[in-house]
Amino acid sequence: MPDYRRYRAPGGTYFFTVNLLERHANDLLIRYIDTLRLVVRETRKRWPFYIDAWVVLPEHLHCFWTLPPDDDDNANRWRVIKQGFSKALPITERRSAVRIARGERGIYP
Repeated sequence: MPDYRRYRAPGGTYFFTVNLLERHANDLLIRYIDTLRLVVRETRKRWPFYIDAWVVLPEHLHCFWTLPPDDDDNANRWRVIKQGFSKALPITERRSAVRIARGERGIYP
């Protein structure tokens, strides 16, 4: 497992790229854009952040967020967004036996 070193600054502005597992001919994010918007909106109620910019492409997205002044926890926000989005979608993706056994979806790498 890589040893990522991330600079964390309370109230900081962060850039993210989130990719889907299957990148080729996958339009999941734009097909379910309303679901993604709803999950982000609900997440922001509990875990506030300001959206500086957000671009959603068929199989990945880019965004800039600014967190509240005393907060540097962007990982929890992404966990909630990814879980909420995954749970709201029908299971149509291919999943390995390991993912099935763990009860995991095959949406994110």
